[in-house]
Amino acid sequence: MDDSYLTIARETKVELKVKSSRFIGEVFSVASVDQANEQLTQIRKREHAATHHCYAYRVGLFDETEFKYSDDGEPNGTAGRPIYDAICGRDITNAILIVTRYFGGTKLGTGGLVRAYGDTAGMALDQAGQKENYLIASIKVEIDFAQYDQLARLCSRLEAKQTESDFSDIVRLTLEIRKSRAEELIGSITELTNGRAKITEA
Repeated sequence: MDDSYLTIARETKVELKVKSSRFIGEVFSVASVDQANEQLTQIRKREHAATHHCYAYRVGLFDETEFKYSDDGEPNGTAGRPIYDAICGRDITNAILIVTRYFGGTKLGTGGLVRAYGDTAGMALDQAGQKENYLIASIKVEIDFAQYDQLARLCSRLEAKQTESDFSDIVRLTLEIRKSRAEELIGSITELTNGRAKITEA
């Protein structure tokens, strides 16, 4: 099961100067297209004197991703696509990367622009770093007190976390575990309790 995905580890800002033009690269974590557009609006307001605000974003997981990139007035294919390629090349999602350009008076040509935007995007992503995330399954379990210690050891081995617990007439627990390991956890609890545990996937 594919249950892991990469996001940026931290939001960051870098700057690159090429023949008197300033390229400011900023990458932000976003959870939706609306959040990506909000970040873009804020940068455009803050850097209102800039010549261009080129960008790319990628939002969503696995086969359900949304993306967009824009040259914002630069020659077609010289800005937005290199930024997007930098994001995809690192397999990053839930991020928007904006490269703001202040024109310095010297034209860079299409090849120069592709390099400048791609290099700025790459610098921003390298500085932001990567964070691996997992889809999580939540499982509710009811067991007898006598089996709790064994279950706790099982959870430790499979890296399942106890997020809620109720020790009354019986032990009621809510466990969270990486989704790809949920089936193994359920099977192990069933075996441990000889099928007497009450298990519900939330």
